[in-house]
Amino acid sequence: MTAPTLHCPCERRYDAPAFVYDAPPVGETTFDLGDQPYHRAYSRCQACGHWYSENAMDLSELYSGVYVDTTYGDRMRVTFDRILALPAGSSDNAGRVNCVLEFAARWFRSGKVPNLLDVGSGLGVFPYRMKEAGWRCTALDPDARAGEHARNVVGVSAIVGDFLAIPSEQLGRFDVISFNKVLEHVPDPSAMLGRAAGHLSEGGFVYIEVPDAAASADGSGREEFFIEHLHVFSPASLAMLVERSGFSPVEIERLREPSSKYTIRAFLSRDSML
Repeated sequence: MTAPTLHCPCERRYDAPAFVYDAPPVGETTFDLGDQPYHRAYSRCQACGHWYSENAMDLSELYSGVYVDTTYGDRMRVTFDRILALPAGSSDNAGRVNCVLEFAARWFRSGKVPNLLDVGSGLGVFPYRMKEAGWRCTALDPDARAGEHARNVVGVSAIVGDFLAIPSEQLGRFDVISFNKVLEHVPDPSAMLGRAAGHLSEGGFVYIEVPDAAASADGSGREEFFIEHLHVFSPASLAMLVERSGFSPVEIERLREPSSKYTIRAFLSRDSML
């Protein structure tokens, strides 16, 4: 597996060993990794607080099929409906939607109808709710089943493929680009944000959510440190990633979501601050 790419000025000079796993923690999804022995670890930067996965297992094909097979199987519609039915106070997505809508109301001129690209859309619950709010939405996911689900169930436009590899003419430009729990899954989150810069309309913003390393206080069994997470962030490491990728952080906030996830969310701009 490709090692996580350096993305902050620390250059891993201040790394220290952290969690070590010789078996999956309770609750982690069991992916079919063939005959590969299970062993992985995390290193923590003592300067910026970023956590890096140290993982020799090959997860390169995870998001082209294995992730959906294992996480949802043929239950995409059922899971989608279940999440939509959650009361607002129990829904991570409801908080996300409200936060983005409130920020957009301050950021854009009155009456603007933004168009949104949601990268790594999965079940599409976020673009579904944004569509309900009147936004024009496009879901992007590497799995063809997620694309079909986005078109036929979510009711939005869909692009299937790797965000870093899709030809620019297939993407176009968007007022808002969102990465909801996506950047932690890729070796080089800086490259992904850098690609977004070329597809953001003038005056637009990027919205991101990533797992917060504050979860480490609860021990190594937290889902923030499950196998698919190559990075776990701190506010400092996220801010450095943002600036290295050509953006300015407008807001960075820590929160504990209704699901109990430790999360950092941020709004980014390539233009002047609010």
